Amino acid sequence: MQLTDLPLGPLERALLATLQRLEPQASDAVLACAALCSEALAAGDVCLPLARVAGRRPWAEHDFVLPSRDELRALLESSTLVGAPGRFAPLTLEGERLYLARYQAYEQRLAERLLALSAERPVVDEMLLCESLTRLFAFNQQQPDWQRLAAAQAVRRRLAVISGGPGTGKTTTVVRLLAALLEQPGGERLAIGLAAPTGKAAARMAEAIRNAKADLPLADELKALLPEEARTLHRLLGSRGDSPAVRHDAARPLALDVLVVDEASMVDLALMAKLVDALPPQARLILLGDKDQLAAVEAGAVFAELCEGRGFDADAAAELQRITGQTVPVEAPRSALGDAVVLLTHSHRFAGDSGIGELARRINTGDAAGTLNLLREDRADLAWQADPVQSALLERLEQGYAPYLKAARRGEPAEAFAAFNAFRALTAQREGPWGVSGLNEALESRIKRRYSLAERERWYPGRAVMVRQNDYALGLFNGDIGLCLASEYGLRVFFEGEDGFRAFAPARLPSHDSAFAMTVHKSQGSEFAEVLLALPESPSPLLTRALLYTGITRAKHKVEIWGLPARLAEAVNTKAERAAGLAERLGVTPVEPPAITPSIEAPAGQMNLF
Repeated sequence: MQLTDLPLGPLERALLATLQRLEPQASDAVLACAALCSEALAAGDVCLPLARVAGRRPWAEHDFVLPSRDELRALLESSTLVGAPGRFAPLTLEGERLYLARYQAYEQRLAERLLALSAERPVVDEMLLCESLTRLFAFNQQQPDWQRLAAAQAVRRRLAVISGGPGTGKTTTVVRLLAALLEQPGGERLAIGLAAPTGKAAARMAEAIRNAKADLPLADELKALLPEEARTLHRLLGSRGDSPAVRHDAARPLALDVLVVDEASMVDLALMAKLVDALPPQARLILLGDKDQLAAVEAGAVFAELCEGRGFDADAAAELQRITGQTVPVEAPRSALGDAVVLLTHSHRFAGDSGIGELARRINTGDAAGTLNLLREDRADLAWQADPVQSALLERLEQGYAPYLKAARRGEPAEAFAAFNAFRALTAQREGPWGVSGLNEALESRIKRRYSLAERERWYPGRAVMVRQNDYALGLFNGDIGLCLASEYGLRVFFEGEDGFRAFAPARLPSHDSAFAMTVHKSQGSEFAEVLLALPESPSPLLTRALLYTGITRAKHKVEIWGLPARLAEAVNTKAERAAGLAERLGVTPVEPPAITPSIEAPAGQMNLF
């Protein structure tokens, strides 16, 4: 079989061509595993578990079969293309995991740095910390007050991982823990940085912190030291275009004493490894995120892996109780990070009787039957269309956006943005009639007919767009939402800014798409009054528990789901597991990764790959 016969992408073909030049006699199995490693990275996995592919047909439409696990290991170990950790080779075999060498190095280095950070204990004035926490978190009546406990750990450790769902107060916690740090001896000299994986997330973080400072019980001179600007991680590190190298690394560390990273669940392995490598030796790292949300688009689910095995042993619980006055549950940690991880559990957004909150809990526990039963109940904040039809969905979307379109035609940016954020359509995928492209195209056609606009007209009052690439010169970032409105200068696209609204001529915008419907991935970190979540009619690998949870928790007041019962059940029952070794390196017992599905029985014999 020729290379051209295989269903490989251009990246995999280029990789195999390079490997064949390095080792012309490389076996078919080794080259196949290299291609599968590259495909695994594109799918979000960090490595290729041998158990996933050994003895199987990796490409369903071809008869090539990989050898058994023992034979495959022997072939890999004998190849000059494959080395042990630390050896100079394109591929790295570590235990039962095969990596592209760079990603094994990222994972190993990240684990080493995180373990070193979590083991260090900075000097802290505990009496002063106790007084700070009592004052700064006096408004909380929960027992235990996990916000206070998270702040205590962040001050007393160089690494803090704080996870919580929507409305659990992550921003409130971080502002007040920074205040407690500033009140420590020498705190006024701390260089504090704020960062997030996207420009939109960075802007939201900065705005939230500026707003939270107003009611902070902190001396004005210290309050003035709290940062009000946040940067993207790429800009913070000094990314260099398409090169994997960054300006700041271990040899040229960041000039920071404290770094706070929001939306850390969106940070992939490579970026997190570079970030931690660029921290000065004595710096603190505080990661904020939601362990149950969708992982990064790129390879790895770093934040979720960091949150595995959390817990406080008896000594740690007693220390925290002495400092905070809180009764801390004792649970032996199952990872070396242990008590560096704190989970915020009390939602200030969803009340105890909230349908959205209960739906999120049932989804996260994998309770498919309970999820469907809850949606059948008459809850004020939940609605379900169990037999969706696209024509009916388009009518519903047109109805949902009608108040916004009326507001947009009046041309007032504040009114238009308020109306647009009151309702949002989310989808699981980009393509297809139930995806972003299909829904946006069909909905825009209906809007143009309603307002007697030419079908070829791209720009009209009310068109909503999403920026697809960062443009630092314009201050526009991937994921930013713009609304086209009439102005005294003609049609302009308005974006929300720190000091009001910024208007741009449509021709000046970087690459963008229409944004009446957006993917759940792109909605991460956003909030809308009402959300309509449309699921595809056919089974899809994108339908997972994390996607469903992320989609419904974008809503503050109401969720409306358009999806067949079978698709909903499949999503709840599908827990996305990314193949990686970070959790194991951090001391968490590894979980055997699932096998590739669908599985095709291997026929007798084996065809040559090349």
